Amino acid sequence: MKANSTSNQNLKYNKLITLVSVVVPVLVAVLFSVRIPNVAPLDFLPPIYATINGLTAVILIIAYVAIRNKKIKLHETLMKIAIGLSLVFLAMYVAYHMTSDSTPYGGQGMIRYFYFFILISHIVLSIGIIPMVLVTYVRAISKRFADHKKIAVITFPIWLYIAITGVIVYLMISPYY
Repeated sequence: MKANSTSNQNLKYNKLITLVSVVVPVLVAVLFSVRIPNVAPLDFLPPIYATINGLTAVILIIAYVAIRNKKIKLHETLMKIAIGLSLVFLAMYVAYHMTSDSTPYGGQGMIRYFYFFILISHIVLSIGIIPMVLVTYVRAISKRFADHKKIAVITFPIWLYIAITGVIVYLMISPYY
């Protein structure tokens, strides 16, 4: 009976993860084409959400150190904070783009190629990280720690890369705002 209950719960989580992993990127893409009329541009948001990205990176590193030192409760709390910060980032990012025109990057030469490499890899990985974070989290809350660890070793460096490159992209484009 318990194995069947666990299987049903995993099926529910998998359906929810699939739904969220598809709906969020599609919704973000749709919202990027929407402009809220008669609303002042939220120009103050980019440094705030870049800071949130930086803070997320720091929290991910501290959470990694915590779990390596067997501080499970601290790790759990920090990971929930990292997920929460990522959601706040996403809301601010979408709000900014719904009220402001995109800023073209003005750099020239090799730095321009570097910027677009960082930007494109950041965006593509940001889409792919959604199911990875959700699966990693579900495995932890389901107390499937061996499975959690198997995906966490992949999820962590990708999520950290996304958080760090978010800051780099902001620093590189900020002179052109």
